[in-house]
Amino acid sequence: MPQDTFTIRLLAKELSSSLRGGRINRINQPGKEELSLLIYTQKGTLKLTINANAADCGVYFTTDNPPNPLTAPNFCMLLRKYLQGAEILSVETPGFERILIFRVLCFSDFSTAERELRVEIMGKYSNILLTEKGVILGALKTTTIDENCRRAILPGAPYLPPAPQDKTDPSDLPALYALLSPPLPEDLPRFLFQHVAGLAPCTAEQIVSGYRGGDFAQYVHDTIFSDEIAPCVVEKNGVPADFFARFVEGGIPFESISAAEQYFYAGRRRKKGFDELQRKLTSAVSSAKKKQEKRLSQILEKRRQCEGMEEDRIKGELLTANLYRLKQGMRSCELENYYDEAGGTVKIVLDERLSPADNAQAYFKRYRKQKRTLEALGPQETEVKAELDYSLSLLAAISSADRMDDLKCLEEELQLAGLLKQPEKRRKQAAPEYPFRRFEKDGFEILAGRNNLQNDRLIRSSSPDDVWLHAQKYHSSHVVIRTNGRPVPEEVLLFAAGICARYSDAKQGGRIPVDYCPIRQVKKPPKARAGFVVYHDYKTILTEPDTEAKEL
Repeated sequence: MPQDTFTIRLLAKELSSSLRGGRINRINQPGKEELSLLIYTQKGTLKLTINANAADCGVYFTTDNPPNPLTAPNFCMLLRKYLQGAEILSVETPGFERILIFRVLCFSDFSTAERELRVEIMGKYSNILLTEKGVILGALKTTTIDENCRRAILPGAPYLPPAPQDKTDPSDLPALYALLSPPLPEDLPRFLFQHVAGLAPCTAEQIVSGYRGGDFAQYVHDTIFSDEIAPCVVEKNGVPADFFARFVEGGIPFESISAAEQYFYAGRRRKKGFDELQRKLTSAVSSAKKKQEKRLSQILEKRRQCEGMEEDRIKGELLTANLYRLKQGMRSCELENYYDEAGGTVKIVLDERLSPADNAQAYFKRYRKQKRTLEALGPQETEVKAELDYSLSLLAAISSADRMDDLKCLEEELQLAGLLKQPEKRRKQAAPEYPFRRFEKDGFEILAGRNNLQNDRLIRSSSPDDVWLHAQKYHSSHVVIRTNGRPVPEEVLLFAAGICARYSDAKQGGRIPVDYCPIRQVKKPPKARAGFVVYHDYKTILTEPDTEAKEL
């Protein structure tokens, strides 16, 4: 994003025009590195966000209402003390620096004072400082005094601007002529970025792309200091990728730089929040899946250890049948195995401390123990496999989610399943019901569940003649075509099958079998996990995931 001096200078003019004469009514600090100012102006109330985060640094108007901490941070309290009720005189940039200066006139019961809120937009070095007469009153990020500190940032220290870059100031026209005298380098955008102060790489490319010959140095100077703006935001895969003060091909136009920034950062925050929640849910389910796989492995190992239980029973019976031939103190014996059709013999290990009858009972005892173990392992294995299958269905739903509502529904399901801690407030009040995914094709309404709970609710709310679809041998959303008693055309069926394949864990790019049948053929077994059903009298259709269908 071009948070360079070129863009910030134009933003300062825009902010100054909107805020001049306004009064700061409220100051909050919703984030560690984010301020929110509520400003009363003649044009109405404006909310200004000032962000000094390395990834999201910027200053723009917004309509968001992020939650504030119960106790205001120290810097927020300092600003409330000095800036509450202050009048904004102007918003400026000093020279050609990435700094916005809000000049404010502050009032108290006994005096007035002019102060400056300085916002340094410099990536990971971004900061917000309050100064008066060149002295720092407070800063969002402070430094300590030591020999290696070139710029002390702490209350009471004199304010020193950031060290200038070793680049040509574009306002210095003679220096610009000296830098850009012919012959010009081949990679001109890169050269401008490396040698002219205050230009981001994309801004340098924009400047060069508009050059049509003539005096290049004068052209660069005039372009940089022109007040012409045509803000826009460029998106990639539906997510804001960058914003510009002047229009670029493929951009979404906006009325102001601030509006473009607001759209850009709001989209970034949505994407960040979506990714974070998706990682959180995936981590919770993956952790449960690992435990289930470990438990299943232990069950299978115990089952393997019980594979020889029939041999123990046979040895016990052979020993019982041949007690007259055995004596205490024998370590082993070899007896005819009348269970073997070939008529062979079997060697049996004996405990020399036990009598022959006790040795036989020891084999019977081991047999009974292994039999009880197998009887107990059966239900445990069934339960663990069901839980593992349920976890896999959750992972499939999380990976196929493409909206925040999808993840919120899944978060609710994980909380109810005990995989995530349920907030105290949610325990006392009913959770909101999120709507189904909804599509339309040729007058037919098509609904898809966002999670297993919705899949169950979708089946319960459907009519017997509605058509139900599910990916065959894959975890997928349940999809229902509302028929209203009408026959379903093949085009609608193919469309709904594509939706079902889209929200499944099948690999993208291939044809996927999707089963379909009337809802009356779908049953949920008693005590079955959410989303689990059995169905019969179905047909199968092959289709590819439909990633182009637009959700209503």
